[in-house]
Amino acid sequence: MSYLAYIAGFGVAATAFLWLRDLRIFYRTGLPGYRKAAYHGVPYTALALLGAFITMYAESWDLLGLALILLALYLQDRVERENIWHGKSAIERFFGRAERRNVKSSQKRP
Repeated sequence: MSYLAYIAGFGVAATAFLWLRDLRIFYRTGLPGYRKAAYHGVPYTALALLGAFITMYAESWDLLGLALILLALYLQDRVERENIWHGKSAIERFFGRAERRNVKSSQKRP
């Protein structure tokens, strides 16, 4: 196992973190853009995991695995989201802290 396995693990952790952050923001705000991003985060995280397994266990194909992880990160960024941070600090944006909206659960999901 080479040092690229550690890079792959970090890439998977970053992909999963971004997916869970979108899920948290959708849960707090109910915005449809973050709902779509949370739904799309599942296959993108699975793609990143596939890339990590290829990097760790098929040493001759390690660059293909890293390319799959980078593809997952790129695709995850392409999903349209609403701008919810106005004047927030970088730490609040990093952890996905968003204002709660007081709507009923039936109104959150169209």
